[in-house]
Amino acid sequence: MGINRTQYNRYLSGESFPRPDVLHRICGFFGKDARILLEPVDTIPDGNSELLNHPAIRDFMGQNSTKVPEDVVPSGIYRFSRRSFVDDTMGVLGMLLVFREDGYTFLRGYEAKDAMEQQGLPTNGPAREFRGIFLLQEEGVANIAARRGSITCSYQFLSRYPSMDGHFLEGYSARSVRETMRSRRIERTVYEHIGHSRDAIRTTARDQGLVPFDKLPKFHQRLLRLDEPFR
Repeated sequence: MGINRTQYNRYLSGESFPRPDVLHRICGFFGKDARILLEPVDTIPDGNSELLNHPAIRDFMGQNSTKVPEDVVPSGIYRFSRRSFVDDTMGVLGMLLVFREDGYTFLRGYEAKDAMEQQGLPTNGPAREFRGIFLLQEEGVANIAARRGSITCSYQFLSRYPSMDGHFLEGYSARSVRETMRSRRIERTVYEHIGHSRDAIRTTARDQGLVPFDKLPKFHQRLLRLDEPFR
């Protein structure tokens, strides 16, 4: 950090206090908020208390709901599938990343270009990107996600499907739009954790988007039960 050891020891002992620029350098090095030196520590909210631990909802959607175990939703790359919301004769195949940061479990991915085109929406990267957060539920997990600047979002509920062949989550996706006769609002959804499998990543990257049902992975087709109505 370019700070003299003797001077740094004075900071540690409380004999001296760093200048603002030095304080910024120290906090940047350790990845900490400067308030830990400027305010009583017990008054500073931790990383998990600024999103869902507001006093108004703390007892309803508090810190425990954001503690999603790694064995329930492993971090890494997933491929997902469902029936298209806008064309019920086609499926959607895509990829997303699940990652953890500051005690939260997030997801990030991109909408299929052809699905965006069907809705008359821009197809550039920033417009297609979506992000969301996972919440622990009694029988699985839920996530809420939205595109950048979007005023609509999607909700998903997923639970672990026992399989010897990999880590699968099955459930459903719902989107926050009004009821129409021409599009669906809820569909079964499958997540498959593919981790760092280069073959699976390359194949999904090549085939993702709106695809015929028979082009979806075989096990996805089985879990989606495309010939059965959603209940």
